[in-house]
Amino acid sequence: MERKKIISVRDLVKNYGNFEAVKGISFEVYENEIFGLLGPNGAGKSTTLEIIETLREKTSGEVVVKGFNLDKEPDEIKKIIGVQLQTSGYYPGLNLIELIDLFCGLYNRKVNPIELLEMINLEDKAKSQFKQLSGGQKQRFSVATTLINDPKIIFLDEPTTGLDPQARRSLWELIKTIRDRGTTIIITTHYMDEAEYLCDRVAVIDSGKIIALNSPDQMIDDLVASGFERPKEVKKANLEDVFIHLTGHSLREE
Repeated sequence: MERKKIISVRDLVKNYGNFEAVKGISFEVYENEIFGLLGPNGAGKSTTLEIIETLREKTSGEVVVKGFNLDKEPDEIKKIIGVQLQTSGYYPGLNLIELIDLFCGLYNRKVNPIELLEMINLEDKAKSQFKQLSGGQKQRFSVATTLINDPKIIFLDEPTTGLDPQARRSLWELIKTIRDRGTTIIITTHYMDEAEYLCDRVAVIDSGKIIALNSPDQMIDDLVASGFERPKEVKKANLEDVFIHLTGHSLREE
């Protein structure tokens, strides 16, 4: 059965003056998959996401989201996507039920706050203020708020940065649960184990270009088949090896 495309990006370019941040990239995202965008700092990942999210203007190219053309119907795209806010985007003095009610009012939607909090294992924090939550709890709540407008697609930009391993794993399971509900997920991350565990397919972006696009398993198999061997390791390679092999070993600062 042929998979249905939910996002189509064709020859996308974004320039800032003379600097080409995104250099004519093309890719597709299929319904109900977790699609990862990987790349070093400054590679063009966030710029690409923000263009698809209607938050940043493109220089040229075509973006179609569930049949809606970005140039002609950006407001229709906004209705069917959910974008994770950074944790600083919440009123710190409001409790979680009040925050959910606030979002419901903004989206003109009705959601049972307790049911939403149960899904992310935060029902016992219903009356707690956002600022009283741990880092992992804040991130789980942040991801959950993307679901309030019942989106077809949600965008998660480095959702587990700064979390401890247990909190990361908890968020991974939440992301898989959301996908199992029928939602397509686009994620950026610097953690290769995260991409390997979560993503059906990943695109590796470097210097504004896509230099590889496939499933994590296939990328790893291709690297091993090329003769790559990880020194003194039982397993020959993982997705982190693929990423460093493709983008180089040099450290890039923000």
